[in-house]
Amino acid sequence: MTDWRSVPDLLPTPPDGSFASDNSAGVSPEVLAALSAANAGTALAYGEDSWTRRADTALRDSFGAPVESVACWGGTGANVVALATVLRPWQAVICPDSAHIVVDECGAPARFTGATIVPVRTVDGKLTPDAVDPYLEWLGSEHHPQPALVSISQVTEMGTVHSTDEIGDLCEHAHANGLLVHVDGARIANALAATGSDLPSMVRDTGVDLMTLGFTKTGSMYGEVVVFLRPELAEQAVFVRKQAGQLASKSRFIAAQVLAMLEDDLWLRNARRANEMAERLADAVSGVPGVKLVRRPEANSVFVTIPGEAIAPLQDWSFFWEWDLGASLVRWMTSFATTEEDVARFAAGVRAIVAPHVPRDS
Repeated sequence: MTDWRSVPDLLPTPPDGSFASDNSAGVSPEVLAALSAANAGTALAYGEDSWTRRADTALRDSFGAPVESVACWGGTGANVVALATVLRPWQAVICPDSAHIVVDECGAPARFTGATIVPVRTVDGKLTPDAVDPYLEWLGSEHHPQPALVSISQVTEMGTVHSTDEIGDLCEHAHANGLLVHVDGARIANALAATGSDLPSMVRDTGVDLMTLGFTKTGSMYGEVVVFLRPELAEQAVFVRKQAGQLASKSRFIAAQVLAMLEDDLWLRNARRANEMAERLADAVSGVPGVKLVRRPEANSVFVTIPGEAIAPLQDWSFFWEWDLGASLVRWMTSFATTEEDVARFAAGVRAIVAPHVPRDS
């Protein structure tokens, strides 16, 4: 078995772009231009500016509905504001066990809402109506937290994409039992690009009540938006946002980014590019000995298993996140900034490092 460290000439130069996360990418040039333009002159703070008013209108146009929107600094903060606005401390959120609000937010949703976050075991990151049913038995019992909301991610943390029918079925089931539905849409643009759908079809018409609308992962510098598709739910949102430290004083700079991302569907074009690069990466590594695709990419992530002893050396060469070390499962993410050259060099490095760890008779 060859150790890649003993044959460095076999390794290409690491890619310029990172496959660790779409957060590793920079900012779309169009967004930087919008930020620069918004920097001219002065504007009232705390959302009392023309950019915020125009962004609110643009979001209503995008959803084709009189939605209420509340801009926040980032994804975790936006999830906190969304959930804390509609939940009481004795209530519960039902969500997949891989959900960002469970795994990656340091308990912030539970701390700020006081509510119980109930993770439900899933195989592919998708929560089905049947999986919610056991917790509906808690309703009305003072001994149990009261299920009040179902939260899903689109795209899921496992890289899968809900169909509009799947979201619609979940919403119908939740509403029939008095529960709200929240979508963590940090990568909603990638889901829209993957399915060819749009916000009215995927979110409004399926019955989603509120969502976190993500822009950072598809090219913004910072800032996400909580969107209430039922405007009455937003009545206390601005107070929650302020208390949670998510109110940006110079809010025109978040709004300017939202406007730039929505203009000419820049966010969808960026997402489409990221998805295409994930497909290209999957094709490039699918024939490498020792690399097994978990599934074809549905959006902009490639989940594969590789020999466990190859993970650390490959990370040393070009860092990425392991997903489940026990299963030798890793995740490679692409972004709007990923280039074909990045994909080719990364795939070449995967071949050089992973293949020597595969027994010759395998």
